Amino acid sequence: MTIETEVWWLDEHRVVSLTELVEVSGLREAELLELVSSGALPARDSPDGGLAFSARVVTLARTACRLRDDFELDTRGLAVALRLLERVRDLEGEVTRLRAHLPQR
Repeated sequence: MTIETEVWWLDEHRVVSLTELVEVSGLREAELLELVSSGALPARDSPDGGLAFSARVVTLARTACRLRDDFELDTRGLAVALRLLERVRDLEGEVTRLRAHLPQR
């Protein structure tokens, strides 16, 4: 028996379609579309008229799936949680930058 593992090389230039995001995120299309409409997941128009996502959104969508499953959140709750996590990451980055400017002890 072999176990197949799908590996995606995520870089900032990779573009993911809505169909691909559904396949790798664990979220349903309706959930993803609601997260996009709420602004929790950034999307852009693709040349074929659908939605396209940067590869960074794959990580966000997978996080949303885990939050949904672990805490039984609906899509509105997921949107709030994703925004709060993003804010925490921003603040952690700011703290790191500020600490870099402090004199060493």
